[in-house]
This record gives sequence, C-alpha cells and structure tokens, in this order.
Amino acid sequence: MRSPLTVPSLERAVARRNSQHEVSEVKRYMLLHFGFEMPTPEIMAAWNEWFEAVADKTVEHGGFHGGAREISQSGTRDLPMEMESITGYSIINAESLDEAEQIARANPFVASIRVYEIVVH
Repeated sequence: MRSPLTVPSLERAVARRNSQHEVSEVKRYMLLHFGFEMPTPEIMAAWNEWFEAVADKTVEHGGFHGGAREISQSGTRDLPMEMESITGYSIINAESLDEAEQIARANPFVASIRVYEIVVH
C-alpha cells in the first residue's frame, strides 16, 4: 500500500507552502550606541521620536548608565561614562545590513553607532 504522502505530493505541498509565504528573510541586527553626554529635554525628545519611528522593527532597546567594568588578561578596571563608552543598544529586524544602516542613520546618536548582524549559534 502506498503512503498517502508520496515524495511528489510532499514536494508539491512544500512548494505550495513556500509560494504562500514568499517573504524575504528578516535578520536581526544589534546597534551599539557610543558616547555619553547629559541628556537635555531636546535630546530625549529626539530619542523618543526615533524609538517611535522604529517601533515596528524593534526587538529590544537597553541602556548602560553606570556600573561598567572591562575584564582583560591584565586585570579589571571600572569604565567611565564618556564619548568612547558603549551607552546603549538596540536590536532590530532588517532585511540587510544596508537597511539596518539606514535605520541607524536616523538615530540621534551622540558619538557613533556600530551595526552588527546577530547570528544565533
């Protein structure tokens, strides 16, 4: 007796499912925000506008506002909050590094933003 789900019928089912769900692959990117300065009401308003503008692409946002340390082979040191500091991060969904860069460019960053594709292991 032949199985009702033969290889050709399975291939047709997979092709049908794939054609119904043809969307480009969305990837996750981490934006690392560098630089610290005391926020003004204008800076906070700009950040809130950006958060709202990217809400549909956002997975998570977070900030680092003290209590940071660097651990290396030579020991541990407390890290100050300054222009070279990583002060926050955003995890976003985007189809490409180029799209993630465009999203990052609209951010009211202080010193710079680095964009990294996240690969889950």
